Amino acid sequence: MTRFFAAFILTVLALAAKADQVTTYTLDNGMDVVVIEDRRAPVVVHMVWYRVGSADEPEGQSGIAHFLEHLMFKGTDVLEAGEFSQVVAVNGGRDNAFTSFDYTGYFQRIASDRLDLMMQMESNRMTNLALTNDDITFERRVVLEERSQVVESNPGAMAREQFMAAQYQNHRYGIPIIGWQHEIEQLDMPELLEFYRQHYAPNNAVLIVAGDVDPTDVLAMAEQYYGPIPAKADLPDRIRPIEPPQRAERRVTYADPRVSVPYLVRSYLAPQRTSGTQQEAAALVYLAELLGGSPFTSDLGRALQFDSQLAIQTSASYSGMSLDQTTFSLVVAPATGVTLSEAEAAMDDVIAAFMENDIDPARMDAIRTQLRASEIYALDSTQGLARRYGAALTSGLTVEDVQQWPDILQSVTPEQIKDAAANLLNRNQAVTGWVVANQEEAR
Repeated sequence: MTRFFAAFILTVLALAAKADQVTTYTLDNGMDVVVIEDRRAPVVVHMVWYRVGSADEPEGQSGIAHFLEHLMFKGTDVLEAGEFSQVVAVNGGRDNAFTSFDYTGYFQRIASDRLDLMMQMESNRMTNLALTNDDITFERRVVLEERSQVVESNPGAMAREQFMAAQYQNHRYGIPIIGWQHEIEQLDMPELLEFYRQHYAPNNAVLIVAGDVDPTDVLAMAEQYYGPIPAKADLPDRIRPIEPPQRAERRVTYADPRVSVPYLVRSYLAPQRTSGTQQEAAALVYLAELLGGSPFTSDLGRALQFDSQLAIQTSASYSGMSLDQTTFSLVVAPATGVTLSEAEAAMDDVIAAFMENDIDPARMDAIRTQLRASEIYALDSTQGLARRYGAALTSGLTVEDVQQWPDILQSVTPEQIKDAAANLLNRNQAVTGWVVANQEEAR
């Protein structure tokens, strides 16, 4: 390492340390508060995360969490429909929201001296949403159009829905976040208001404030605006169906004339990051890099894209941020003239060779450096930091888990990776999907 590069890393580390000063509180009504102090710019990110996502929806009401997210931008007892976002924009900020399997979040990024106003408005819509039938009719059309554009117009997204439904036969991760069209069409005022009243409460929420703020001032504002909201006494427990043991490989072929390049996906059920025991998840991060990271250095890339030229693309992916079991996936797009059967057999050969051979220490060092740099640079984004803590705290992790994660990544050993791979890479616990333009390509 050159002196210049070493000095540069030390400078970045110093900045990162300042950008990751975290203070936590819990209000009397049970609302968790996380303050991430970052004084580099007079800007603040204000986020409210609810511990409810699409996997918490009642049976037959898929898409209701996402539908309600849209409706949260309608009126309240003091705000007209659309006024929330208009006020944010007039004050020079921007706002948005998002829904996942495990959480729903709302955020504003704005000048730090406008934080008081953001808390005032966000706390108001936590309990005072005022919907009309016209609001629901309009947003139902918007959501259905979003599904049409994002999912139904995209053969890859349509295929993924089928693969996830095969992967999770009992758990609601097998149902798309946006919902099934026929169920979205039936959602109406009673179901939406019941879902809102059940889950939108301070003791089911995490407030994340990141940026140019003083933690004491943030706590005072949180107590002023969120503190008076009563906790929900009968907050439902997050009890999800448990996926039964998978005893045979599941295979799905999705044919769509819009598919330009056929490809195969192998997806395994995988452990999520679990509070206090994140080591196996960290090992799977390395496994994804080793098998399908850079095509120039990964096992799949070198073997299939360069040595044999059987594939034009390879990848592996794993994200452990999940309340329940997640997935580890491999993707191979065969070269022209190579069948999916040949590509799949070659992929399995690479997996077998990986399990038989030792992991190159130089590659381990390279991945450690890569992950360390990634973790450091991630701290440079105030909003990214806020999202990191919000996603963790609504997915069963703690602030301490988030802060320990970089060191856990650095401590991963080749033996841990091999153990994690042995537990994971079982064809009887996988879904193998082929995506083709027509059945003639499914060979």
